[in-house]
Amino acid sequence: MLYRLMLTYLRPYRRELWIVLVLQLVGTTASLYLPSLNADIIDFGVAKGDGGYIVSTGGWMLAVTLVQITCSGAAVYYASRSAMAFGRDVRAAIFHRVGEFSAREVAGFGPPSLITRTTNDVQQVQLLVVLMCTMLVTAPIMCVVGIVMALNEDVGLSWLLLVCVPALLLAIGALVRRMVPQFRLMQTRIDRVNRVLREQLSGIRVVRAFVREPAESRRFAEANASLTDTALRVGRLQALIFPTVILILNASCVAVLWFGAHQVDAGEMRIGSMTAFLNYLMQILMSVMMATFIATMIPRASVCAERINEVLDTESSVVPPATPVRDLPARASVEFRGTGFRYPGAAEPVLRDISFRVEAGRTTAIVGSTGTGKSTLVSLIPRLIDVTDGAVLVDGVDVRDLDPDVLWDRIGLVPQRPYLFTGTVASNLRYGKPDATDEELWEALEIAQARDFVEAMPDGLDAPIAQGGTNVSGGQRQRLCIARALVRRPEIYLFDDSFSALDLATDARLRAALRPHVERSAVLVVAQRITTVLDADEIVVLDGGSVVGTGTHHELLDSCGTYREIVQSQLTPEQAA
Repeated sequence: MLYRLMLTYLRPYRRELWIVLVLQLVGTTASLYLPSLNADIIDFGVAKGDGGYIVSTGGWMLAVTLVQITCSGAAVYYASRSAMAFGRDVRAAIFHRVGEFSAREVAGFGPPSLITRTTNDVQQVQLLVVLMCTMLVTAPIMCVVGIVMALNEDVGLSWLLLVCVPALLLAIGALVRRMVPQFRLMQTRIDRVNRVLREQLSGIRVVRAFVREPAESRRFAEANASLTDTALRVGRLQALIFPTVILILNASCVAVLWFGAHQVDAGEMRIGSMTAFLNYLMQILMSVMMATFIATMIPRASVCAERINEVLDTESSVVPPATPVRDLPARASVEFRGTGFRYPGAAEPVLRDISFRVEAGRTTAIVGSTGTGKSTLVSLIPRLIDVTDGAVLVDGVDVRDLDPDVLWDRIGLVPQRPYLFTGTVASNLRYGKPDATDEELWEALEIAQARDFVEAMPDGLDAPIAQGGTNVSGGQRQRLCIARALVRRPEIYLFDDSFSALDLATDARLRAALRPHVERSAVLVVAQRITTVLDADEIVVLDGGSVVGTGTHHELLDSCGTYREIVQSQLTPEQAA
């Protein structure tokens, strides 16, 4: 998964990566050439008292060092640019994929997990890319060239390489193998912390209203403690790495000095060569250490890559048509034809055999008790989810065959849970029509019975709106969402229980103002409150996911027992008549 992700999203930056490889090759070779020059200074300059040789060779060392510094700096620059671009592209790909998901896929992953995958998981893989482009490219070059240079200095001590390098690899490998499952567990527990924190922030009013702060604090403490415990276990394993590396490095230094000193004493080796061999051995072991350090990052990055690819590989259940229909008449209609919907794995369908038609210029209301599938039915029209049986048609065309942009452009949706975005009143109202004039915004606000409170705000249309609209009341938020839909002037209006937060007087005024505005549109209203649907041209009654009655208010009072029960639970006989 990690290899596939990196191969896919680093492919556009192959030129930069080749530049990094060349620069690292030159820089590492220059770094490895320095110990040989230092050995020559000791053996042919210091030992013979040749000051001129020391100066000339020292000058050459400075030139080589400058090349090494320049190449290393440039390599880090190009590597960082490639890694940052990689992270940007992966985040964009996840965002684009999630934007294609239906409500089913979003609910399956959960918003907290999707946020973690887009931020923390991508960051972990991005960090690995940086390290691989800098340290991991350097490590094999330094190891291979270092071995060649060390053997060139003295073959007699080469057996130390066969002992020290495998010892370091085995020690670090054992630690890395134990870290892999802990990294996987850590990412899951980060999801859990994000989920708990998101719920507590979103539901802070409910928490306080029910005096649940202590219980929520304990729930967060448990999630936080489990993450901390996992992080500590990983940290303990990581903490063992460097002492192990230092132990092997120091033991290797002692071995070189011990056995090399005997060879120098016997005249079999020059002291400069022993010094150079020691430096090469250190560089070889350091290259192994760099590789193993990156190896400690790979397990966590691999887990993150799996989670990222899980999102990228998930296809939406709402699939765009292969040959989309783009031309529709100006006057829209909506038809449900034997429509059914069943969630995957559910024993019973949410909706079954729904058939009715909403004509342009008419208002159709959907009523029913909680859980009868009213909101699910509305969600089928803009394809937030797709039918599993039958069809939903707009102007006689199955919505699954329509171009999504054409379909969405014809619909003004006011969801059951009104949501406003961070910005201003004007930016929220222009969300569906960016070029709307101020006059159009005020007209929509007046129809939605929101003009008074917007005018009362210090900045009017430029008044700030917090994320989710939390700085306005529930009724104001609902009216602003209704105004947002009205600004678009779509052919189809979908009001999903959009008047529930309004008092009866405001509800009545809004519906009266709305009637002439939508007289050429098809209007579908989902409502819990009977007073909202009394004047509808047709009322569809749902019960258990099926249509049990259609007609006007008075017709249903005589013919539909379910509707009569709903009316009697809310209205007096005089009001119902």
